[in-house]
Amino acid sequence: MTTGQSQSHPRNPTPTPTSVPSHAARASSFNAAAAQYAANRPSYPPALLDAVEEEAGRSLTGARVVDVGAGTGIATALLHARGADVVAVEPGEGMAAQFHATLPGLPIVRGNGDALPLAAATADFLTYAQAWHWTDPARSVPEALRVLRPGGALALWWNTDALDVDWIADSADRISRFFGIDVRAEQRKSADRTDLADPSGRLRFARRVVRWSRRVPVDTHLANIGSHSAFLVTPEARRTAFLAEERTHLLKVFPDGVVEETYDVLLLVALNT
Repeated sequence: MTTGQSQSHPRNPTPTPTSVPSHAARASSFNAAAAQYAANRPSYPPALLDAVEEEAGRSLTGARVVDVGAGTGIATALLHARGADVVAVEPGEGMAAQFHATLPGLPIVRGNGDALPLAAATADFLTYAQAWHWTDPARSVPEALRVLRPGGALALWWNTDALDVDWIADSADRISRFFGIDVRAEQRKSADRTDLADPSGRLRFARRVVRWSRRVPVDTHLANIGSHSAFLVTPEARRTAFLAEERTHLLKVFPDGVVEETYDVLLLVALNT
């Protein structure tokens, strides 16, 4: 449990309607904010990769791993450190450039999960860290099965906010009002992403949840919030005003200016059988 929790917050915020940017606009918004993304987004705990190996029934060490939607390389770096022979796939020019700057020794190719630029049956693992939801499963599922070797594993994971932590729930309510959406309902709806991950039902996903936390300066926390696509496509004046107000709320909970973020990493793993 995190420290500095507040004791009360509205559980049913009234949304304020706002225009909804297109899926494509949100997906491409990261390119202009790649440095902000790399510097402030959370990583993933070692226990997550332990769980990937357990569900796959094999070690990542020495395995051929394709990290799709690699972004700035947060997960790619962890996979490489684990001993995997990893190649990254990233569609965005800005994100790929940041990847090169951060991880100059690791290979990256431009492409996306709907049309992987890879030969058939060449990967032991396909990983998607915070990225599968940008694909079209009608295309990305067959592509995953094409590229995976028999017995290979497709591993999808997402850092999700731990809404049972009071201050995180408070923040989610404020974001709900800002965007005119119910963040709690959206997270409940996607809490078990199995059906969304493969609506065709071809894949049999095992599901795991790994909780972890990190302590960061309030500026890092706010920059992390601002690096999400919904904020990146919001007019700058509105975004800046919201984040300034959010800082005020956070400093009441964390007067030392250090925020303890708590995440539940949702992991889905399916084998190519």
